[in-house]
Amino acid sequence: MTPFVVDTNVAIVANGRGTHADLRCRLTCVKRLNSIVAGEVVAIDDKDLILAEYKKHLSFSGMPGVGDLFFKHLFNSQFQENRVRRVAVEPSEDDRRGFEALPENTFDRSDRKFLAVAVVAKAVVLNATDSDWDEHEALMNRLGVQVRQLCPQHGLKRARRGQ
Repeated sequence: MTPFVVDTNVAIVANGRGTHADLRCRLTCVKRLNSIVAGEVVAIDDKDLILAEYKKHLSFSGMPGVGDLFFKHLFNSQFQENRVRRVAVEPSEDDRRGFEALPENTFDRSDRKFLAVAVVAKAVVLNATDSDWDEHEALMNRLGVQVRQLCPQHGLKRARRGQ
């Protein structure tokens, strides 16, 4: 089963907080996270960098939103190998890389942990509203990372959205 790396923006959009996403995008994110909780595999890092970022934006209680429910599920299941794949990622001393699994890049520093996990776990990245994933399409292609744009009306560069 192919694992997924879930960018924080997907859970934030599912919660309907602090986002410019439209209702269609929110519903897509809610459905996707519910599907993951129901039985798909999520990849995270073994240093808890992704969990730490989720913790800044989501609630351990699992309420009130679906993003919070996803976070609670992930936290509670993090050592169940059939639900969560914890992969080793090594931070790089070379700030131009961020992680040993990555080449030199100009990708958003805060998202490099997601990218490194996707590379190591051979996972698909789920994105809702961050255009950086699309803007660095050449890097994704070079690394063999597939990004699933849940909300192309928000997650793609303006030129590709037709605006």
